[in-house]
Amino acid sequence: MSQDTTPSETTPNRVESQLTAASRLPKQAALVIVFLSLFAVEPAAAQTNAVCSADNLPSMIEGFFQLTTALGIVGLAVVWQADSLIEMFTITPDQKKGLKRHKRSAMKSAVVLVALGPLYTVAGSMMNLPLAQCVDLAPW
Repeated sequence: MSQDTTPSETTPNRVESQLTAASRLPKQAALVIVFLSLFAVEPAAAQTNAVCSADNLPSMIEGFFQLTTALGIVGLAVVWQADSLIEMFTITPDQKKGLKRHKRSAMKSAVVLVALGPLYTVAGSMMNLPLAQCVDLAPW
C-alpha cells in the first residue's frame, strides 16, 4: 500500500485559497459582463425605432400605461377611504399616526405614478429618446 506523502492543507491555507477565489469571482464576473455587453448589445443598438416601426405596439404601450395609471388612482381612492374609515375606530394616537403615514405614502405613490408618464414624454423628447417620439405616456 502506498501512502499519500503530500502534506495536508491546513486551515489557514484553506481560508486564504477561499479568499483569493472569492476575490477573483467579482473580477471575472465584471469581465464577462463587459465582453457580453460589447458583443451582445451591438445588434440591439443597430436597430432604430424598433418599437415605433411595429404595427400596434405604441398604442398597446399607451393603453397599458393609461390602464395602470387609472388602476393606481382607483387604488389610491380605495386605500384613502379605507384608512379614513379605520381611523374613525382607532383609539390610540400611535394607530392614527400609522394610518396617516400610510395615507401619505399612498398619495406619494399615486403622484409618482401620474407624474412619471408626462415627465418621460417631455424629457424623452428633449433627449431624443426613440420611445418618447412615438409613444405618448400622458395618462389623459
